[in-house]
Amino acid sequence: MLPKTILQRINRKPKEFKEALANFSDQTWRMNNLYSILNDEGFHVQFQMNEVQKQFYEEMHTYNLILKARQQGFTTLIDLFLLDEALFTPNIECAIIAHSREDAQKILRRKVKYPYMHLPDFIRNRIQLKKDTEGEIIFSNGSVISSTASARSGTFQNVHISEFATICSKYPEKAREVVAGSIETLAPGQRLFIESTSTGPEGYFYDYCQKAMLRNQLDALLASQEFKFHFFGWYRKPSNRLPSSDDVSFDVRLQEYFEYLENTEKIKLDRDQKFWYMNKEHILGEDIKKEHPSTPQEAFEQSIEGTYFLREFSRVRQEQRITRVPYEEALEVHTAWDLGMRDLTAIWFFQVRRNEFRFIDYHENDSQGLLFYRDLLDELPYRYGTHLGPHDLAVRELGTGLSRDKIAEGLGIDFVIVPRVSKKIDAIQAARSIFHLCWFDEENCVEGLKKLQNYRKDWDQSKGTWKKSPREDDNAHAADAFLTFACGYDKIVRRKIIRPSNVDVRQRWQAAVGG
Repeated sequence: MLPKTILQRINRKPKEFKEALANFSDQTWRMNNLYSILNDEGFHVQFQMNEVQKQFYEEMHTYNLILKARQQGFTTLIDLFLLDEALFTPNIECAIIAHSREDAQKILRRKVKYPYMHLPDFIRNRIQLKKDTEGEIIFSNGSVISSTASARSGTFQNVHISEFATICSKYPEKAREVVAGSIETLAPGQRLFIESTSTGPEGYFYDYCQKAMLRNQLDALLASQEFKFHFFGWYRKPSNRLPSSDDVSFDVRLQEYFEYLENTEKIKLDRDQKFWYMNKEHILGEDIKKEHPSTPQEAFEQSIEGTYFLREFSRVRQEQRITRVPYEEALEVHTAWDLGMRDLTAIWFFQVRRNEFRFIDYHENDSQGLLFYRDLLDELPYRYGTHLGPHDLAVRELGTGLSRDKIAEGLGIDFVIVPRVSKKIDAIQAARSIFHLCWFDEENCVEGLKKLQNYRKDWDQSKGTWKKSPREDDNAHAADAFLTFACGYDKIVRRKIIRPSNVDVRQRWQAAVGG
């Protein structure tokens, strides 16, 4: 490797270019010797890969999925890679996608333009800027680097998507644009970098990570357009430590956590790292797992920003109330519903024992009528008690002139209708107040739990804040069914399904549906 002093003399002595030419053909050398950046403290320094950046660079695939802790330097590394590719490969296009236009412009300005403007003069003289705007730079060799939040389709050779989990969480429509308009247009062999901290177990980023982690566990050979999973926990950053002494003590919970990391996850921490983590946890609380995860699984266990039941699920996990909850034949099974007309219907199945509500099952489906759900109830091995239904069951259907609860009654589903609350937040508060008495089966309720945890406020993009109303997405059905339970559990009485003798109701319904 050339001494750094040679680079310092290049501006004054361009003849040194010949001596450096052999090194210039080596991208690794260029990455570690040519570029200057602003570090975390805002100081101008020469860029050299740190340990985690070097590992990622050496293990890089065409499609890369990076789940990370904060401030590991991946945005810097990836965008320097894009800059290097654009400078030393003519006529290629690179794109940087962030969740907002302001962030995209900031990344382009700090991570791309700044290093370019501080290159040796002879490089900038040979590869000049032809166009320089807030969202795009074009070089004289025909290469382009653009930054955007709109994620429109294009022809790119390198794409960097920054904090994709945030895009999926706050801007689901934009996330779909990224997938359909950017990811899907990449041809085999072109490079894709998706890096993000976690925002919880939902969205494209979560789904991509789950699939990629599985293939990683299977040690499967990856095709060019399959994601390679990379994870870098907080302990990989050398500066994540605080000087400690033997006087520093850790409470039992943290001691057990560190022992778990060492014995199960094979992550050995020294006292200074543990002391750093303890202090960070005091500041961040349970967000420590979001900002500084120790394992990939931990990153996705954390509570989700903007969700309604954040504190409730934190307590559920602490008290280990998501576990194996067996069906007790001696007890009736009650249900709580949210019925969609042409979309998804969700049903929670629960039993009551003393002052506990034990959720033993959850089912959902879409585009199905009440007959489908009658058959579902009959197929399950439960002895039913009360079926709690939402207020809109009382709405009459145009084809039959019957309300939906009457149609259900004709099928043998005898609903107790839970009255509508004046404000949705009142139903949410009712759910919060009863949550501490609820237990959930970890297997049969997994889909419902996932959606209930993801039930959140809608995001106001124009104001950059959470709205007061819930987001109407696929998570809302499971949540609305749970709200039906929360607002109607006091109506539960011992009931027994009896096939109705009301022949007129049954005949009118069968005539309407052609049965």
